[in-house]
Amino acid sequence: MRPLCQCGMRPAAVNYKKGNKTYYRKKCEICLKHGTVGFGIPKWKQVGYEKKDVCEKCGFKGKHKEQFNVFHIDGNLLNCQFRNLKTICANCQRVLHLDGVKWKQGDLSPDF
Repeated sequence: MRPLCQCGMRPAAVNYKKGNKTYYRKKCEICLKHGTVGFGIPKWKQVGYEKKDVCEKCGFKGKHKEQFNVFHIDGNLLNCQFRNLKTICANCQRVLHLDGVKWKQGDLSPDF
């Protein structure tokens, strides 16, 4: 029998088959895709944060929310306090990751 995912909602994904035996992963396909456990929803979304339609780093305004990512200022993906989360465009995210630069305090504006 197929085991349940760690989220407890869906069956675990198949990892591989060897002979007549099937080996399963610990997570379902949705949790694997989103890198989370729990309904396939990222932790930042579980706490109620919503992506904005403007980059908080460069001011780019996009047509689609898929053009933006949620950036954790301190780099800790488990720290989902609203003051640690910012919406940035894909270009700014790539530049931040390539340069290894963390956001400077002067670059941020507080959320009210």
